Amino acid sequence: MIATILRQTPEDERAGIAAWRQLTDILAQRGNQLSDQDIHRSLRALAVLRAKVPERVRRDCAEAVAQRGRFAPLVAFYANDVPAVSATMLRHAKLAEADWLALLPSTGPMARSVLAGRKDLPEGVRRALVALGAASVALPQPVAAPEVVPVLADAAAPAPDTGHSQISELVRRIDKFQASRAQPSAAQDLRSAFVFETGPDGIICWVDGITRGAAIGLSIAEAAYGGEPGVDGVAAGAFRQRAEMVNARMILEGMPADSGEWRFSALPWFDPATGQFCGYRGNARRPYRNETPYGRGAADEAGDSIRQLIHELRSPLNAISGFAQIIAGQMFGPVNQSYRAMAESIISDAAAVQAIIDDLQTAAQSGGPGDNTTPGEIVDIDALLRHVEADLEPLLSDNRVDLNVSRVGGPFRVRADDAGARRMIGRLLTALVDVSQAGTMVVGQLVCEPLPDDMLQLRVVRPSTIRFATASDLLDPGFSPEGEAPGAAILSLGFSLRLVDSLARGVGGRLDIGHNALTLFLPSANAEGEAGLDIQRGEESRVPEKG
Repeated sequence: MIATILRQTPEDERAGIAAWRQLTDILAQRGNQLSDQDIHRSLRALAVLRAKVPERVRRDCAEAVAQRGRFAPLVAFYANDVPAVSATMLRHAKLAEADWLALLPSTGPMARSVLAGRKDLPEGVRRALVALGAASVALPQPVAAPEVVPVLADAAAPAPDTGHSQISELVRRIDKFQASRAQPSAAQDLRSAFVFETGPDGIICWVDGITRGAAIGLSIAEAAYGGEPGVDGVAAGAFRQRAEMVNARMILEGMPADSGEWRFSALPWFDPATGQFCGYRGNARRPYRNETPYGRGAADEAGDSIRQLIHELRSPLNAISGFAQIIAGQMFGPVNQSYRAMAESIISDAAAVQAIIDDLQTAAQSGGPGDNTTPGEIVDIDALLRHVEADLEPLLSDNRVDLNVSRVGGPFRVRADDAGARRMIGRLLTALVDVSQAGTMVVGQLVCEPLPDDMLQLRVVRPSTIRFATASDLLDPGFSPEGEAPGAAILSLGFSLRLVDSLARGVGGRLDIGHNALTLFLPSANAEGEAGLDIQRGEESRVPEKG
């Protein structure tokens, strides 16, 4: 088989790609069974084909055989490719310790930086990487900086969590967006310019003026989409033509001083002796004000990204729910009972997910400067709380948890809109019921007393599972208290508390996390309510009697 492949000379790119895939697959599966001569000829053929096979194809092949990458010569061959291909292979390849030790001297700094980040390598290999010295690692693993938590003033930032879910990651993105809106002065610390150089493959291999990790390894040969780090189609098109790039767009991630949008210009350069294309050399700067549409800043772009993500979640959800309603309603004819039951379950689940998406959208839109508004609507929290308690009865029954909220004082009127107040109280109580152990009771008090700040309070005693948790733990989207109920809300306790606080601050209130209880403060409207009643009584007293 391999002799047949080697005898053929690829006539075009398609044939070269086919030969590359076949040789890679054979070496990955049966490399240890081939003769030394066949191995040498196969690797030589791959080396000749590499310049003719697109990087995307080489990267896909590396990803396809990485899990089966137990043939050391093939791993070594891919390890000396461009960074994107090399990293794909080295992140997952599994070799014996002796093979790793033999391979390390032939790898470059970029490949060693990938291996240095792996936790599953033999101890001998890790010692060898340390012995090679820090200078041999091009991109050491970054130390994550604590994120700013713009919720409670006395809460520390949550610790990084490598095991958080996609929802938790979205929560972190919302927090980062809101923190950037709340701290506009941070833009003054942004770096303003840098210079760079790429290889013939378009990968940035040298940079000066910013942190190396922000740009090294980024490709200017392929366009990036969806707000991901990379360049726009202008740069990618110019690269294919080996043409000059003028004011192309680049997005970087990394430290706050380096990340964000850049404009860059670059020229191709060629070997004076051979005329061979060697790459691009260029410089980058921050965009001018007139180059940003309508003066929109990076924070607005982050908000647009979150809103776009929410839109992409909502659209397929509506379609799924709509089809389920058609089936459950038998709109196109009779449907089997089991299918109708399944459709009704889908409708119920879709409604729950819809509520989650609404919460995400609310969190993305609230919490910034100027969001605090005082609505004119007056809500009776006592009556609203009774409705919430009735809505929670199925959840309380499923979790075998009791809820007891006593009333102290009154009346319980606040300045807020009905929907927002219902969401605040419902989300707070639901989250605390979710983390309560079966057979326990969630105890609270609704208090309305003459206070200096004239605030109504809803105090809820901490469930035993979070009795000793710190404020930073409770606000961490990845925090999972011991004893959490199996059906706990997907958006977690941390997200729920952040959402409640954002909604409360929107009407002039707040959520405080105390040592023994969580307290929701809402602005009292009792004085306004009494004034309204006095006016009404006065008008009634002036109505003339008939006859």
